[in-house]
Amino acid sequence: MNLLIHPSYFPSISHFVAIAQAEKVHFEMGDNYQKQTNRNRMFIYSPNGVQLLNIPVKHSKEAHQPMKDVRLETAFDWQKQHFKSLEMAYRTSPFFEYFEDAIQPIFQKKHNFLVDLNYETIEIVSKCLGLKFSYEETQEYFKEAPDFTDLRPLIIGKKDNNQFDPYTQVFEDRHGFLNNLSILDLLFNEGRYAVEYLKKQTLI
Repeated sequence: MNLLIHPSYFPSISHFVAIAQAEKVHFEMGDNYQKQTNRNRMFIYSPNGVQLLNIPVKHSKEAHQPMKDVRLETAFDWQKQHFKSLEMAYRTSPFFEYFEDAIQPIFQKKHNFLVDLNYETIEIVSKCLGLKFSYEETQEYFKEAPDFTDLRPLIIGKKDNNQFDPYTQVFEDRHGFLNNLSILDLLFNEGRYAVEYLKKQTLI
């Protein structure tokens, strides 16, 4: 699979299913930023159910702002809030403490651009998973991409209808199995077994 996909913030499990099964990964770099997408947010399993963690970005006067130019809003200490939410959600999971030292530094580092942060989250998780992959960036935007397995629509969470096999989650006794959360949910609950899980799943 020659994959074309968006770089997103601690991507959804569907994103990592695609990455784990791809022969080659191309990240979309020629598109415009869109609100209400997973470009700057992830979903985790909190004690109260699904929780959205959203990164604030600087508003642009341009009607169409290139994704590569989107800057992070530094007036809010969103990083501290996000990591605290992850601790509340996953501190008791089997593998949170095992991967904590690898994940925490990204919440202490000050990024200027959203896309740089997104790349780093993907690289960190891949290393935690023991998943080796290389990627390239697109040089221009193509509305149609017949030479690729075009999974760019996955960035719009509402249009991502993939259903995956259940695995054990920390609060499933309260809210049941929650499907297709951030890859961090799978990582903290399944550890290195997550790679085998990703390679067995099917995308629609």
